[in-house]
Amino acid sequence: MVNVLLKKLFGTKNEREIKRLLPLVARINSLEPKISGLSDSQLKDKTPEFKKRLELGETLDDILPEAFAVVREVSKRTLKMRHFDVQLLGGIALHEGKIAEMKTGEGKTLVATLPVYLNALEGKGVNIITVNDYLATRDARWMSPIYNFLGMSVGVIVHGLTDEQRQSAYNSDITFGTNNEFGFDYLRDNMKYNISQYVQRELNYAIVDEVDSILIDEARTPLIISGPSEESTDKYYNINKIIPKLQRDADYTIDEKAKTVILTEEGNIKVEKLLGTGNLYDPSNIELVHHVLQGLKAHTLFKRDIDYIVKDGEVIIVDEFTGRLMPGRRWSDGLHQAIEAKEGVKIESENQTLATITFQNYFRMYKKLAGMTGTADTEAEEFGKIYNLDVLVIPTNQPMIRGDFPDVIYKTEKGKFTAALKEIEELHKREQPVLVGTISIEKSEV
Repeated sequence: MVNVLLKKLFGTKNEREIKRLLPLVARINSLEPKISGLSDSQLKDKTPEFKKRLELGETLDDILPEAFAVVREVSKRTLKMRHFDVQLLGGIALHEGKIAEMKTGEGKTLVATLPVYLNALEGKGVNIITVNDYLATRDARWMSPIYNFLGMSVGVIVHGLTDEQRQSAYNSDITFGTNNEFGFDYLRDNMKYNISQYVQRELNYAIVDEVDSILIDEARTPLIISGPSEESTDKYYNINKIIPKLQRDADYTIDEKAKTVILTEEGNIKVEKLLGTGNLYDPSNIELVHHVLQGLKAHTLFKRDIDYIVKDGEVIIVDEFTGRLMPGRRWSDGLHQAIEAKEGVKIESENQTLATITFQNYFRMYKKLAGMTGTADTEAEEFGKIYNLDVLVIPTNQPMIRGDFPDVIYKTEKGKFTAALKEIEELHKREQPVLVGTISIEKSEV
């Protein structure tokens, strides 16, 4: 009751934050006539001027109004796009190390140019993290005219670059790349003996696009660098032969939520007979038990065209969050080999873990972290507890005309697909385009 009364008197926390930032937006707007009157060369001279002011003791906050006004003007001249007031709000939130929730179509990519330029003035590097190589390359090319006009260098980290190319990209004022590339580069750097061979700079400031996906959904996803062990691969073939002879519930039980498999007492006895071994839980057979359980996982919990595909005789993991293929990535602890045995392809030697880190631990090392997404407010509590990040919901530039409907839940998958098909047919009759998102390749091809 007290909270409701306080909200009526003072507004919500989000409304109070927006109100706090409005005078700063007004200050930026007041500079627009003056900045618009500058020539191209005078605008370009602003970058060394700002850097000099920082050297003399001013802070980024002191420079923010004029720097944002400069970026807005350069955007008008190079991209023919002018930042709206709500985009200025988003830019300020990102500079302050917050998560800016902006609805789809509100121009998050353009918003990022404001805090990126401002923070790049310190010369310590700014990283912009996206979910795939395509977006990293696209956004870098799209926004580069602004940065290049203002004398800022831009680098892009994508799969397949050499160490020299990566080092050059990281040494740029502004670096675009994916969460995977940034994370793996950090691991590889920490395996090197000489600091001069490091490709990354100090983790100074990062803006994470689709921040809820990367920092919440994939927070505990481990990035692993592994090396081959010298163990024989024959054991995977031998174990794979006995798996079809084991029966669910009688010989083993499955916890699909935890993705674990446990042998029953009857299953232990059957495996001992099938493999011709003694007591399965004798210390000398512990590794054997592990590989039997991995074989069961491969057959019961990991589905072809959902969790992985087989292409050119190779098992390739499918990213469960994006649906994209991840060539070169392998499951650890013998699971990938068990799946290779299941699919009858060549079994590569098992790898041993050399270095590992989760996205959560990696991104928490940045001195300043910010993010953008269309849906963050629902995870605001997690962002606050795990990353000490506040979420600011940015108003839309125009009133929302899109209709967002509540979720509809069906008893069965068949009922769900039948309802979806009916709606697709109705929309098709009205000549409306339809985008259907699914969780796997298999579901997409139903």
